[in-house]
Amino acid sequence: MTETKTPDKPRVARPAAVALTAGAEERIAKLMASAPEGAIGVRLSTPRRGCSGLAYSVDYVTEEVKFDEKIETPGGVFYIDGASVLYLIGSTMDWVEDDFAAGFVFENPNAKGACGCGESFTV
Repeated sequence: MTETKTPDKPRVARPAAVALTAGAEERIAKLMASAPEGAIGVRLSTPRRGCSGLAYSVDYVTEEVKFDEKIETPGGVFYIDGASVLYLIGSTMDWVEDDFAAGFVFENPNAKGACGCGESFTV
């Protein structure tokens, strides 16, 4: 059996699954400035919960996970859970504050529905 080698192809950079607004990047920087010891970044995942099935969760990360997407931001590293990427492709993540609430807000073109309170979504 003959082994054929193919030349290494240059990697083509692909856009990140989630676009971060300036507000989201600033919030990541603030989170990392006060992060617990050992935190290397923050991670977005979509655990199963809520009325509609999936929810957004942002948590500190203490170690890299093999299939997570890694996005370098000016204020720290942002990871996207590898199992959640398909639910998030094309999304935008923003940080919004007003007189009554503050939190990350997601514009997700893959979401087909959301619960009444807006805490969970379905694809």
